[in-house]
Amino acid sequence: MKKLLLGIAGMIALAAPASAADLAARPYAKAPAMIAAVYDWSGLYIGANGGWGSSHKCWDFVNAGGTFIGREGCHDATGGTAGGQIGFRWQSGGWVFGVEGQGNWADLKGRSISVLDPRVTIQSNMGAFGLFTGQIGYAFNNVLFYVKGGAAVTSDSFRILDTASNIPIVSTQTDTRVGGSVGAGLEFGISPNWSAGIEYNHLFMGNRTLPFTNVNGITAFGSERINQDADLVTVRVNYRWGGPVVAKY
Repeated sequence: MKKLLLGIAGMIALAAPASAADLAARPYAKAPAMIAAVYDWSGLYIGANGGWGSSHKCWDFVNAGGTFIGREGCHDATGGTAGGQIGFRWQSGGWVFGVEGQGNWADLKGRSISVLDPRVTIQSNMGAFGLFTGQIGYAFNNVLFYVKGGAAVTSDSFRILDTASNIPIVSTQTDTRVGGSVGAGLEFGISPNWSAGIEYNHLFMGNRTLPFTNVNGITAFGSERINQDADLVTVRVNYRWGGPVVAKY
């Protein structure tokens, strides 16, 4: 019996290493590779914007030949603005390039008493503007910082009033002016297709000499050389056709 027990113990000892080797060789399941969603700013987008603007205007009274007679004064025409934009962006690495068109209604009004003749008050109103710009920016995943520049168009109206009565003494003069624009913005991707941000633009609109006539539109009153620029701050929301891509690492 003692010999039988010793034989069984020896067989168990010989079988144990083989069993361990079998266990070591058994295949195991590999953990899946990690993946991360990378926000892609490429695609066509359309959106809305709204905010505040200030248009700085300086008036100079000039004669028929355009010679400076005297400074009427300067004032800021301020107020709200709302509108929409449409554009297209494409992304290469972290760099983002784009083009955009924007059109806005505005109600930027301002006035001041003439320094040259206090009996009259000069008044300005910007009623609309449009921007046609190119963009270049850098994306930190779903956060995009960009600068922009291009052309600007404004629609303005100007009046000269009697200071005492506040009654117009000349016909309203309208002006559509083309100039330049530079700006910058910060935009956040809040979902695969929606983004929101804030943008600043400065408009360089130069000067124009506008002839004024009295209220009956016949008798010449004089000409004003009006210089203007504008500062605009808007909050924007965009919907983009596209979505994030998946990158493995």
